Amino acid sequence: MTDKLFNKILVANRSEIAVRVMNACRVLGIKSVAVYSEADKSSKHRLLADEAVLIGPPPPRQSYLDIDKIIQAAKDTDCEAIHPGYGFLAENPELPRACEKAGLVFVGPPPDAMLLMGNKVESRIKMADAGVPLIPGMKSSADDPAVFRTAAEEAGYPVMIKAAAGGGGKGMRIVHEPSELNDALEAARREALNAFNDDSVYLEKYIANARHIEFQVLADFHGNCVHVFERECSIQRRHQKIIEETPSVALDDKLRKRMGDAAVAVAKAAGYVNAGTVEFLVDDKGGFYFLEMNTRIQVEHPITEMVTGTDLVVEQIRIAAGQRLSEQFFHLTQRGHAIECRIYAEDGENNFLPSTGKVLHYTEPSGPGIRVDSGITLGSEITIDYDPIMAKLIVHAPDRPNAIRKMINALHDYKILGVKTSKNFMVDVLQHPEFIAGRTYTSFISQHMTERTVAGGAHHALAAAVAAVASLTQRRAAAVDTGDGRSVIPSPWEFLGAWEIGESIHE
Repeated sequence: MTDKLFNKILVANRSEIAVRVMNACRVLGIKSVAVYSEADKSSKHRLLADEAVLIGPPPPRQSYLDIDKIIQAAKDTDCEAIHPGYGFLAENPELPRACEKAGLVFVGPPPDAMLLMGNKVESRIKMADAGVPLIPGMKSSADDPAVFRTAAEEAGYPVMIKAAAGGGGKGMRIVHEPSELNDALEAARREALNAFNDDSVYLEKYIANARHIEFQVLADFHGNCVHVFERECSIQRRHQKIIEETPSVALDDKLRKRMGDAAVAVAKAAGYVNAGTVEFLVDDKGGFYFLEMNTRIQVEHPITEMVTGTDLVVEQIRIAAGQRLSEQFFHLTQRGHAIECRIYAEDGENNFLPSTGKVLHYTEPSGPGIRVDSGITLGSEITIDYDPIMAKLIVHAPDRPNAIRKMINALHDYKILGVKTSKNFMVDVLQHPEFIAGRTYTSFISQHMTERTVAGGAHHALAAAVAAVASLTQRRAAAVDTGDGRSVIPSPWEFLGAWEIGESIHE
């Protein structure tokens, strides 16, 4: 085996996660190949890669979800491996099977493990046999509404209906009383069919005041399996995470060990290899229950890297090449506190509706303990074709209060004009007394953020506008001769002329 592990890896993804994987390749001295759609011809990930292959028009099914095109692009560029990132094909067992058939290495778990953990019902049965604590509910999907009524009565209302074949909040409905059950079943099945081409659903007890806590796991081909501590992901909108942190204030050393051991047991029971995440719900009495396993690198993996000093994507590549887990992963400790905010192109003041447009100004925050994993640059086009995540902002500090303050300041310093973002919403979350107190539950947004004053007000938009115009004048405005031998650059106000703050400025 060479020091470089692989000579060349194709990254079967786009935007910030593709950039993240390419940076890991550069650390290892591996060349990277990007795939891109016609909508991404000027994208950051395409320009960063050593090579790039056009694979089709903007619709994902004709480009990023086309396995045949992905495999052909890898073969045409002499790649030895494919890294799927997250989303798109990352949890589709057909991609690792196609890789194996083509003589390529898949940087991820075996297809059988992926298939098992991708089915919520089958994985519940397997984990029950392994002694992993489960949320009370159905052990299999069903078609008969009477089966759901019986299960709901046994578990006790409220209950949750969930898609058997997927996640990400799709096909999920909370049912508070029996009269709501039939309508919720039909709606969940329709959404599951549309999202996963499978309308199978099941029912489990809805845990009120729950925390969503996940454990990062790593396993190699040599029988080694470890957890890399937890991440709390309770701040969610529409069952999708927007703010994550580690360590969780809800865990003491004893509970952390119990949950970490359970996460390792899940991975071993599934025959898992490579990086994955085991997700749990924790109730207000300290009980925890297996939720699901994500068979890929997670969006929020950087906060784990920040508190442990590791590179999880580099380790993914090493494991895929057949190497043993790095020695450091057997002796890790958590140092300090890290928080991640997902920077979506969406309107945080209007029910998180997607926002599109061109990025007219872009300034990233910087400083000790601040990291930005971004898939955009000045001039990037944000379209409706793909997930609206543009970047991830991560901070690390000695403790949680300092991490919160650092994140608030970094969000204010993060300037994106041209599309709307939910930056101000996240500032309000971070400043909320309940968040500061560590009382972060999956119902946090619905309980505390339905009525709020928009953070910052007009002066933040003004500051952003001044920064944008200052940058613009430096690039475009010629120096003015004052007539006394001096030259000056016009101020932003002189350059602009008449101006006002209006709805055309989106921050």
